[in-house]
Amino acid sequence: MSGEISLYLNIILTMLVIGHIFRTNRPKYWIFIILISGILGAVIYFIFEILPELLGRPRAHKIIRQAKYNLNRKANIETLEKRQEFTGSIDATRHLANTLIENGRTEEAVSHYKNILTGIYREDPDLLLGLAEAQFAHTTYEDCITTLDYLREKNPQYTSANGHLIYAMSLEKCNRIEEAFHEYEALTRYFIGAEAKYHFAKLLEIELRHEDALTIYQDILTAAEIAPEHYRQAQQEWLSKSKQAIKRLNTLSA
Repeated sequence: MSGEISLYLNIILTMLVIGHIFRTNRPKYWIFIILISGILGAVIYFIFEILPELLGRPRAHKIIRQAKYNLNRKANIETLEKRQEFTGSIDATRHLANTLIENGRTEEAVSHYKNILTGIYREDPDLLLGLAEAQFAHTTYEDCITTLDYLREKNPQYTSANGHLIYAMSLEKCNRIEEAFHEYEALTRYFIGAEAKYHFAKLLEIELRHEDALTIYQDILTAAEIAPEHYRQAQQEWLSKSKQAIKRLNTLSA
């Protein structure tokens, strides 16, 4: 009887997690992982996909990226390449491309994403976002902007806070300052955490709009003061940088 209950619970949990994947437009390779791994796959999905949002995106993403890197560093890339060559599947190629990004082989990752963005997948928003992230990591910022513009044109209902962030940062890197201001301003209205506001304030500071920058740096710290402790821990990098920026700007104005 206990075995049957465990089986039913496993089936229910699997269906719930797969439903969440579809509702939130998560990468579809998670379905395969969960079907193969069961509860273990669901736990891994929670750690890598849901936990960052619960803790606050920027800092949590950094922690999760580091965890992924430590895991993927141990992975045999040659095995992933052979699997991709054997299956030719979208998920195998995407897994390989993301592993290459995390191991600094960004040019190869860009190539792999371009190879699968054909046919019925030409306008797939998750794959286009993956390509943009690979291009951003490869520091080809103009290409990243072009890819994200195409994504938005073909999938106007699709949203990604991280995609929006690298779009704004790419505009800044390409010296399209007014456009970057516009995107940062829009991004800070909904982005969870302090990273987007920090980058916005930093750009204002670079452009010598010190009073505006100082206001945003102070807003970051004020918001953190009334936030839960786990938020302050998650945002520590941006809080620390904001404090340093305030000290720096106050010294300039003294």
